[in-house]
Amino acid sequence: MIERHITFNVHRDKTSDFERFFADRYRPAMSESPGFVRVELLRETEEATHYQMILRFRDAESSLGWRSSPVHQGLQPALTALVSSSDVQGYDVIG
Repeated sequence: MIERHITFNVHRDKTSDFERFFADRYRPAMSESPGFVRVELLRETEEATHYQMILRFRDAESSLGWRSSPVHQGLQPALTALVSSSDVQGYDVIG
């Protein structure tokens, strides 16, 4: 199992748009991807513009399949417009 943690710094005036984009477009699209297991979006308590997306795929190939899919690529411009920066960490799930 593969887990990815993506930290997003969202533009201060775009937090509602970011949350709506995740719920209405990103999560539904990702959930249709082969090997998808789950995705969660967390908002930092201390700084409301910092978010953590935690997603799991069955294996590295499934994760790569999502990232390179036309659907994911098509969502990127809208996502990029909402965030000032992002950082990705990948993990192998041990137990």
